Amino acid sequence: MVMCLLTSVRDTHSEVVDRVVAIVNDDIITLSELNEAMRPYEQKILASGYTPDRERQMLFRVREDILNQLIDQKLTDQEIARYKLNVGDNEIDQAIERIKKTNSLTDEAFRAALEREGMTMEAYRQKMKEQLLRANLLNKEVKSKIVITREDVRKYYDEHPDLYKVSQSYVLETILCRPEPSRADISNAVCRNALETLLPLLRSGKPFSEIAPTVQQPGLDLRRIELGEYRLEVMAPEIREAVSRLKPGEYSEVIETDQGFQVFRITEIRKSQGKTLEEATTEIEDKLYREILDARFNKWLQELRKQSVIKIVQ
Repeated sequence: MVMCLLTSVRDTHSEVVDRVVAIVNDDIITLSELNEAMRPYEQKILASGYTPDRERQMLFRVREDILNQLIDQKLTDQEIARYKLNVGDNEIDQAIERIKKTNSLTDEAFRAALEREGMTMEAYRQKMKEQLLRANLLNKEVKSKIVITREDVRKYYDEHPDLYKVSQSYVLETILCRPEPSRADISNAVCRNALETLLPLLRSGKPFSEIAPTVQQPGLDLRRIELGEYRLEVMAPEIREAVSRLKPGEYSEVIETDQGFQVFRITEIRKSQGKTLEEATTEIEDKLYREILDARFNKWLQELRKQSVIKIVQ
């Protein structure tokens, strides 16, 4: 009698806990489905050390996102059923074999990896079947309608010269001379003269560290700075003009900039490897295809939502 009573209470409790959280046309999403889908994200959030308020906000947002994903899955599954799409065991076997080959896994290693994730082969095959069915639906509704023309490829190529055309950058160093902030008594002429005195010696190959003391004086900020790598188009106009005429190892004339008076030297010129339109075509087609696919799929899914009866149960 006691055992029957405990079983009854447990069953009643289970019914109360596993309630409906959403209705999607003629299908339902239960709380247990939502909790199962949320579990990996929930564990990560709880282990991240957020404040209680932040933790609640994160959990609420993830719950909302996951519920929307489950609704989208129900909608696509309903479309799969409407079109009577199906995949056979052979297609599932081939997909699993491709995954094993890509990850260099034997059958034993693959099964062991599934076991570590708490998944049986049967459950994995079911998930793979769902993925293949959704891929077939995506191909029918979206992929087959995407056309990328030669003009599309050329337009993308021309609009992204930084990705595909040969570009040149310069590794620069500078010698800067300016009055220290507290020394308004030092004139610009003093800074210019100091650099113009040093310039012939620098060009003759003498190290800056050896010749700088010959012009250094109190209140003068005189130093050598390694600037790093820059392309001409990002340089200030006066610097770009000075640098563009130099070869590696050469020093520019003394120029006045926002920083003070400077001499620039190119230590290295680097050229990136470009691609012709023909060489880049496949890569560009893939990029455009993915962009269009995402946009078209989202649009298709939104239209499907509008045509459906969806109710979220609070």
